[in-house]
Amino acid sequence: MAFRDFATPQMSRRSLLRSSALLGAGATMAGWPLRALAQGTTAWPAVEAMVKSYIDSRKVASMVATLGWGQAAPTMIGGGTLALGHASVAGPDTLYRIYSMTKPVTGMAAMQLIADGKLGLDQPIADLLPAFANMTVQKTYDGSLTDVEPAVRPITVRHLLTHTAGIGYGIIQKGPIKTAYEDAGIIAGQVTKVPALAAMFGRGVPVRSLAAFADGLAKLPLVAQPGTRWSYSMSLDLLGRVIEVASGMTFDAYLHEAIFGPAGMDSTYFQVPAEDVARLSTNYGVVGGNLIPIDPGAASVYADAPPFPTGGAGLVSSPADYDRFLKMIAGYGKIDGKRVLNELAVRVGTSNLLPDGVETKGTFAAGSGFGAGGRVGLGEQAGTYGWGGAAGTVALVDLKRGLRANLMTQYMPSDAYPVHAEFPAAVLKDLAAMAGK
Repeated sequence: MAFRDFATPQMSRRSLLRSSALLGAGATMAGWPLRALAQGTTAWPAVEAMVKSYIDSRKVASMVATLGWGQAAPTMIGGGTLALGHASVAGPDTLYRIYSMTKPVTGMAAMQLIADGKLGLDQPIADLLPAFANMTVQKTYDGSLTDVEPAVRPITVRHLLTHTAGIGYGIIQKGPIKTAYEDAGIIAGQVTKVPALAAMFGRGVPVRSLAAFADGLAKLPLVAQPGTRWSYSMSLDLLGRVIEVASGMTFDAYLHEAIFGPAGMDSTYFQVPAEDVARLSTNYGVVGGNLIPIDPGAASVYADAPPFPTGGAGLVSSPADYDRFLKMIAGYGKIDGKRVLNELAVRVGTSNLLPDGVETKGTFAAGSGFGAGGRVGLGEQAGTYGWGGAAGTVALVDLKRGLRANLMTQYMPSDAYPVHAEFPAAVLKDLAAMAGK
């Protein structure tokens, strides 16, 4: 199959992350009948059946789910192999590209800095990044780069956390602003080393540091007035640079010191170390019902140092590691009796942080609020928090009920299969059966 066959609406750049955000689980979880359940359940037949069907039909090479209650060890479901025809069996320590599931990690890192007094939730980012002091805004969304007006208010940390800063996204925007991002190397994400395929996910050469990324972004107009519109964006990538300045450390080093190390997440990376490449799964493109390898594990783009660590889509992780992140969130910042994040940082970060007057109606986050880099439930749904990734991964946690759920597989675009809807539906089915008992 020729590389040009990827150039279809199904495999469009726009669907790449748009589809990764179709996670409706945050809202769906409100219906889970958990109050009637005794924690500790380890039987998930509907989830097992779903995972088995995907593996047996060879729709994916592997699929691994983790489900856990409170601080108990998770139940691991799934298998398959690291690649089709590969001998190595996938499991809890297999590495997967989690793409936008990086965003909640970055969001919680920022919340910890807020708890430490090094950042303010409503602090203008220009206090740390002066280049953002006098931003302009396109008068027409995705319109002219010269028909602009001054920003009526400064961009704040809250805006970056919730995609309300007015910053665009190269895979979302159209027209001149998209071209300007690519020309300036404002590119936040990587997919493959294969040139013919890489060009399909965006042109241009990314800048080589978070500082250069931020400086370049500051020179371009915003696509919306700050604090007025929910628009999926590179704001969490920019937040990585804010974290660097506030912490006095490189972004990746801060994540390791503040979250990965203390939480025991020893398999989460921006660059997969040489000794761990053998655990990295292959990422596939789904074209005409066929799986085409676009980033083989053994020769992955993630085995090389990235241009810069991207807080919006840059991490590789394992099911076991990301379960530890969810377990820590479910414990309001504690895991296995150890405090990692400030409790208030987690409580606030998993609440609705959208600016007054901003709603998600009409967006792919419709029906929910938005917290620190992830979708959150409203009203009776409050306490749910989660997001999905562009290669089929999805994770969520219900803090009120102490339940966490995570599924990892590897294919693009994520809406080629309805995994983001089927996984929470399978969990719901199992929970209903538990409640019936």
